[in-house]
Amino acid sequence: MKPNSFNKTRLATSMSLVLGAFASLPAMAQQSGDNDLVNNDVEVIEVSGIRGSLTKSMLTKKAASGVVDAISAEDMGKFPDTNLAESLQRITGVSIDRTNGEGSKITVRGFGPDYNLVTLNGRQMPAANIEETSASSSRSFDFGNLASEGFSAIEVYKTSLASQPTGGIGSTINLVTPKPLDNPGFKASLAAKGVYDGSTDTGSTMTPEISGIYSQTFNDDKFGIQLIGSYQKRDSGVSSAETSSGWYTIKGNGGDWGSLPQDGSFENAPGENDVYSVPRNLVYNFDEVSRTRINGQLTLQYQPTDDLTATLDYTYSELETHTTRQQLSTWFNGIPSYGEYTEGTNTVGSVIGPVIYADDTGTDIGLGTSDYTTYNKNNSLGLNLKWMATDNLNLELDAHHSTAEAGPANKWGSSNVISAVQFDRVSTVVDYSQDFPIMNIIYADGVDGLDPSRMSTSGTSFRNSYMKSEINQAQFRGNYFLDDGVITSIDFGLSSTEVKNRSAYSVAQRDTWGGYGTADDYPDDLFIQKDLASEFDGLLGSNTDDLEAFYYASDFGDLIDAISDIAAANGETLSTCGTELCMDPEYSTDRRVTEQQYAAYIQANLEFDIGDMVAWMSVGLRYEDTHVDSTSLVPNYDEVQWVSTNEFSVIDDGETQFVSDTGGYDYFLPSIDFKLEVIEDLFARASYSKTITRPGYSDIQAGLTVSQSARYTGGTGTVGNPDLLPYESDNIDIGTDYYFGEGSYVSAGYFYKNVKNFIGSTVYTDSPYDVYTPIGGERYQEALSVLGDDAALVDIRQYFIDQGYADDDGVIVGIAGEDPLMEFDITQTVNSDDTYAVDGFEFAVQYLFGDSGFGTLVNYTIVNGDVEYDNYEVDETQFVLLGLSDTANAVLFYENDAWEVRAAWNWRDEYLAATIDGNGGENPTYVEAYQQLDVNVRYHVSENLEVFVEGINVTSEYKRSHGRHKNMVVGIYTAEPRYNIGARYTF
Repeated sequence: MKPNSFNKTRLATSMSLVLGAFASLPAMAQQSGDNDLVNNDVEVIEVSGIRGSLTKSMLTKKAASGVVDAISAEDMGKFPDTNLAESLQRITGVSIDRTNGEGSKITVRGFGPDYNLVTLNGRQMPAANIEETSASSSRSFDFGNLASEGFSAIEVYKTSLASQPTGGIGSTINLVTPKPLDNPGFKASLAAKGVYDGSTDTGSTMTPEISGIYSQTFNDDKFGIQLIGSYQKRDSGVSSAETSSGWYTIKGNGGDWGSLPQDGSFENAPGENDVYSVPRNLVYNFDEVSRTRINGQLTLQYQPTDDLTATLDYTYSELETHTTRQQLSTWFNGIPSYGEYTEGTNTVGSVIGPVIYADDTGTDIGLGTSDYTTYNKNNSLGLNLKWMATDNLNLELDAHHSTAEAGPANKWGSSNVISAVQFDRVSTVVDYSQDFPIMNIIYADGVDGLDPSRMSTSGTSFRNSYMKSEINQAQFRGNYFLDDGVITSIDFGLSSTEVKNRSAYSVAQRDTWGGYGTADDYPDDLFIQKDLASEFDGLLGSNTDDLEAFYYASDFGDLIDAISDIAAANGETLSTCGTELCMDPEYSTDRRVTEQQYAAYIQANLEFDIGDMVAWMSVGLRYEDTHVDSTSLVPNYDEVQWVSTNEFSVIDDGETQFVSDTGGYDYFLPSIDFKLEVIEDLFARASYSKTITRPGYSDIQAGLTVSQSARYTGGTGTVGNPDLLPYESDNIDIGTDYYFGEGSYVSAGYFYKNVKNFIGSTVYTDSPYDVYTPIGGERYQEALSVLGDDAALVDIRQYFIDQGYADDDGVIVGIAGEDPLMEFDITQTVNSDDTYAVDGFEFAVQYLFGDSGFGTLVNYTIVNGDVEYDNYEVDETQFVLLGLSDTANAVLFYENDAWEVRAAWNWRDEYLAATIDGNGGENPTYVEAYQQLDVNVRYHVSENLEVFVEGINVTSEYKRSHGRHKNMVVGIYTAEPRYNIGARYTF
């Protein structure tokens, strides 16, 4: 056996505390069996540049007994990428989601953002997310809120130790911030860059980013202070085509809403065994986004003796996002007239998609306008005390209070839309044959396209989505090192974590979809003509003469003023702001969840010989006990209104009440990590652990809520289950890695996860509020007797209006005793009884080409699962795992004393992103394979000054998603390169 001097020296014990977060501490302490590794680590920390960053990350991987990957900063304030998520995607098995072209949330080994736990210096972090049309239920962490300058490393733990916090069956990601006593003396740097983004039409193509670091120690390095700050501004634009209201899926050739006629008007009409879908709408969006991000960190450290270190740190981030949107949209009311579908086989499993689809819905062309600003704020205040009580015993106490909050920044809400309209559409033809769907609108006789003199407004919607999460956590940890014997150390700890989450939502919606005022009430100069084709340059299929020639944009504030003038003239009140439109500050959905989590763990770390080979093992057990208190605001609904051809509103009576329920669970979670040095620097690894991921917040909500928007077929609602069990996974990892030179290694591994307690949904039909729908009642039957049983819904509605069954605004109300009760499809969260397996392989090579300055990092991950979505199943709830996909990365770099050049390529294969579409239907969304190339060039003018150019997505790759068939486009989004040009000065 090699001498285990690491366990006997105070210096080595200190190293185990310094390296990484607390989760890696026991691994570092028990497995660094030779002094060479420790000494190499000390040397490499002094090396800057790309080689130094990769070597530090490699040593983290080498030292761990389980599967751990890391990204390390090249120097203080100099993280490898402009965004933490962009850095994370370079790690084997990690892929990211992007928002406005920037990395935001991550998927690890096929497990999406909600399955990964994020910690900051070992502390569980809260997350706040908001959604456009509902209250958020997500626990996922958005890395886009954090500037990369404030971090020294990111550690991704793919296998679990008992000493690690629980919550991520995909991984635990620990964000590590630098500490002044780890970098003694005076350190300071200042960086400034200009961000060039040519995608914006209305913002500045060049915007500033400024960051700075000040770190200094005093009193013989016993006291340290560190201040990090950054300010980032970016303006960008994106154009998209979306089927935002989803696809209506039909099986066979029978009559159904939206079913294709069987009279030869559609080429390749479906057979009785084919599954197909028809679109509910098509919308072109033109978004302009202005994002401002402010980050700040203050760290104070005091080390009165060599045995005691106190750290007080505060981290703050704020992200404000201002979005304006123009839209051109068409609704389809299920009146297909002619076209073509792909050829099916008329056998089980056959799914066909549209090539040409024409719909004879004769109504408005929508010209939506939006303008909203949201904020996301994060605060974390923590205190850490580390005490080396004896040469063999380390004790640590850590406590923090952290919050995350997101919501609207002004009275216009977290999202909104004012719909300008022109009521001259006879039919719409869409070409789905290429990536981009081509919309061609057929206008009424005598109307030559869009005309401002014929435009007015219709309905409006102002949404107020809010989320706040708060965590209070106290942790006590200890490490006891034994001087001899097989057991080298014992780790133990206790923790108490209180998680409070509030997720709320309200909508102020005017269902005046038949129009508000007349075209004469709206000045023509409110509407500004814009070329349409130029907005979609670069998207496959967009360069065609069949595309609409132009659209019209409007100023949001001008539309509000015009609508307010009409309301004032009519003596109307439109909102809580009087005649002016604004959001409703009173929430109709308000979910509040408190989780009290208690945990205890013990772990033994062993080192022993197997023949001539050295082996390390960690064996531990963690106990988790969680109690859930859920309280939700539940409205009472008393009326159904038929407000337009296919639009129904479920109206509440203004009365609400909170309902509460409780739940809970406890788990024993074992873990074993084994590492064997077969020959020098060649390691074999094997790990087993049991981990859990807690349910989403809406899954455990108390009470029943229904959507205020309904269809003629009925409404939808949701009900949660506070007593849900968490996802539970048994994890096995087997792998090997060989370190064959400075900064160079090759690794391969196999992972297997057996997951149960999948949280899905079951749908049942009920009439929970005793509200009545006009569909099917006496007046409806009367209309059918006059118009015929096959009468279109638009004609039936017009009959109601002609007979005086509607009010002055064209609203038709269900009548008790005359009309039937509206039925709601209620979706309830449940645990699946089934167990699903996910497995895969990971391969990685990192190679530094001697002293040439060249180096490369290449990795590839294969992920498989028995949880694939069946596109042939219609209206069936399917328990599936989102985000499973293969990924690959390749980084090539060159550096010398003056130059650093790096090209980084990232690829992610197609994956399933959702199983519920924009209309609440059971339909999948697949995000198609995507690749991106980023480049980075730095020149060191002097020892203290460097200048750089960074390019993101330099090949202008765009993103696309589809439904059951590739022709069923869900969304396609433009993207342009972004370039950063700047300088960094180190004092």
